[in-house]
Amino acid sequence: MGHMDHFSAGWVTPVLSFAMACVGSALGLRCTVRALEADGASKRNWLLLASLAIGSGIWTMHFVAMLGFSVEGTPIRYDIPLTVLSLLMAVGVVAAGVFTAGYGRSRVTSVVLGGLGAGLGVAAMHYTGMAALNLHGDITYDPTLVLASIAIAVVAATAALTLTLVVRGPVLAAVAALVMGLAVSSMHYTAMWAVGISLTPSSASLPGATATEFIFPLAVLLGSFLFLTSAYVALSPTGKRHEAAAAAELLREVELTTA
Repeated sequence: MGHMDHFSAGWVTPVLSFAMACVGSALGLRCTVRALEADGASKRNWLLLASLAIGSGIWTMHFVAMLGFSVEGTPIRYDIPLTVLSLLMAVGVVAAGVFTAGYGRSRVTSVVLGGLGAGLGVAAMHYTGMAALNLHGDITYDPTLVLASIAIAVVAATAALTLTLVVRGPVLAAVAALVMGLAVSSMHYTAMWAVGISLTPSSASLPGATATEFIFPLAVLLGSFLFLTSAYVALSPTGKRHEAAAAAELLREVELTTA
């Protein structure tokens, strides 16, 4: 049984990964609200942005946390295609959830199905990301804890969507983002707690990239995307103000042409 350290880089990885999960969630939930005020292509784009934000926030959280993961007695390498697949899965499955929530006829079904989609997205991403791990040994899972981790993800995503779509308000939006961020983090560490590793020591070189070669640059890239997009969304006018401005502009033009 290999001894695992989840915090080999100290408190930086859990704190930073939690922050990333919150930023991604805040942005994603904000975009979902915007989507509900919009329609047509604009609605679709907001929902797409929401999926990208939540998906990449979840992914960044997972791999930033993984930067602090080490196993005594073996190096760890990451399978690049599987790691990329885990990112695509996060965005894809979350998109299914978010679009359901955005286009749902009734708030209740959209929140329930949306939460299920987003929660399963977190879980799919996590376990695909874990499958990308190459080390000298075998990874086993405790089925009870695996189920618990999936349940945490689904319940929390549903709670976050409920706070966002059913009850509105800036304070609640912040609470929702924290709930979702905390959920993604606790889901991660619960799922990691389910891991058992039996080592088969070897000096053979492992396939894949080291965390610093591949995970770190990608996390920085996605992190920057989240922060820049957050700034853009925070500064862009909400639907109603935007429409009022457009209407005023139109009136001015009409006055000019008739004058």
